[in-house]
Amino acid sequence: MDKLELARQAAEVMWAEDNASKWLGMRVEEVRPGYARLSMTVTGNMVNGHQLCHGGLIFTLADSTFAFACNSHNQRAVAAGCSIEFLAPAFFGDTLTAEGVEQTLRGRNGIYDMKVVNQKGETIALFRGKSATIKGTLVPAEDGAI
Repeated sequence: MDKLELARQAAEVMWAEDNASKWLGMRVEEVRPGYARLSMTVTGNMVNGHQLCHGGLIFTLADSTFAFACNSHNQRAVAAGCSIEFLAPAFFGDTLTAEGVEQTLRGRNGIYDMKVVNQKGETIALFRGKSATIKGTLVPAEDGAI
């Protein structure tokens, strides 16, 4: 199996168990080694008292994208740290897309950058996550051997 197919299969395994992302209506648009793109439409339940998308939900979209990107090598990985900069508001009805790109992967640690944009391509937030691998794979070795 090639690395692209392995990344896609790892994403399918993750998605099957990712109840939080599904509950928020996220969609996995693309996954490849070291990369993921997810989207989410801002619903009425996602707006805060200012009628803006709650920052925690923008963070969650970026964090889910981070998870799919850092697990795309079929080595289980978790967040070791992350930060976000909110640059513009998102509103009810907006479609937000987060694109995550691996910056470096060395040993057990990786650094990933996520950019969240709205349907107009305006940057809403920038997120950086540091991953740490843990034991195990998503796709069993007999299925995921390269």
